[in-house]
Amino acid sequence: MLPPEYDFVAVGGGAAGFFGAIAFAARAPGARVAILEKTSTVLGKVKISGGGRCNVTHACFDAKRLTSHYPRGGRNLIGPFHRFGPRETMDWFEERGVALKTENDGRVFPVTDDSQTVIDCLLSATRRHGVEVRHHSEVEVLRQGEGRWLLDLGDGTTVSSRRVLLATGGTRNNAGVRLAGRLGHEMVPAAPSLFTFKIPDRRLEGLSGIAVENVVVSLEGSKLRSEGPCLITHWGLSGPAVLKLSARCARELAERDYRFDIRIHWGGAIPPEKLETMLVEARECAPKRLVRNGLPGLSGPGLPARLWQRLVEVVGIPAEVTWSNLTREARQRLAAELTAGRFQVRGQSLNKDEFVTAGGVALKEIDFKTMESRRCPGLYFAGEVMDIDGVTGGFNFQSAWTTGWIAGESAAAVEASAVVPSTGAAGEGDS
Repeated sequence: MLPPEYDFVAVGGGAAGFFGAIAFAARAPGARVAILEKTSTVLGKVKISGGGRCNVTHACFDAKRLTSHYPRGGRNLIGPFHRFGPRETMDWFEERGVALKTENDGRVFPVTDDSQTVIDCLLSATRRHGVEVRHHSEVEVLRQGEGRWLLDLGDGTTVSSRRVLLATGGTRNNAGVRLAGRLGHEMVPAAPSLFTFKIPDRRLEGLSGIAVENVVVSLEGSKLRSEGPCLITHWGLSGPAVLKLSARCARELAERDYRFDIRIHWGGAIPPEKLETMLVEARECAPKRLVRNGLPGLSGPGLPARLWQRLVEVVGIPAEVTWSNLTREARQRLAAELTAGRFQVRGQSLNKDEFVTAGGVALKEIDFKTMESRRCPGLYFAGEVMDIDGVTGGFNFQSAWTTGWIAGESAAAVEASAVVPSTGAAGEGDS
């Protein structure tokens, strides 16, 4: 029996695979298109991202500025983002009935605050364009036949396709590494990119769940730093500030076996010099106020009371001390703890909503005008299977939408030119 034949197959039922398959099918009406997913569910990462809300993209519409949010692969994405960036992504979803909202920090979510809205939109698009979604279809071997790709599945069956998109996600599962590597592509070793810091430190004990609106986290012995919200967990620190630093330092921290020191400025947007001045001025503006009851000007959205009290305690300031009788030495210790507290990181834990890996297919192996392999014509790449990763905030989904769309469009354009006379009419559609 001859294997089922397709015109385009996306390997991987995530954001990049779906977008690539939909783009191809929309550009090539009547083509046989399939998505092969090894598990029983598709779009799993879309489902849980953003705490179940799905951070669709980030409202950053300047392509060059957008690429600054990608520790690896940013330069390669400048051209692709000019073609299909956040504005195009937002338009694509809104034109299909997904109302979007942009939050103050630039993150874009569906108005429903429900990731199922995005999933339903993508599934509806596959049905509309006749894309077949096949579950429990793990590709074990990808090989070239006579003018076609042959995909040997785990159940012993084989399918064939004229063009294949590898969109297997992060290289932790090694699926993309295995398939692309066997075809001769150079691979960059994998390393977790977005992860939280395990910090065994009494300063954080019992404070799990406390969030600080804006902190600056810097890597000791380096100029690398990040700013943003921070969350104290039962194992250490998480939140955007930590995740962004982990992404930018992914390879270096892996080489250190996740044993390194960080410095934290708990005042965030307040310059350290200004915060030190505020400590001095508290003696005059609130002389009878207990130090443990807070610093005037650092209340409200600033430092939570329980964290402030803990820091006051660990620098050795007794509970009965007021601002008027705080010694100079104690004030200096407090200033140092607030603006440059040193913490020892002794491990990492992958963030469940933002599991991203650095590494994958080396970018020099890919033509970013089409997302086609430079080694294997008819083979395309999209999403995290490549050595591309972004910081938290919708950037990883945007690179998936962008590269998936370009791969599908480019593959369909080649297919159309091969079978349809060049009349200018082919290729129109709901892509």
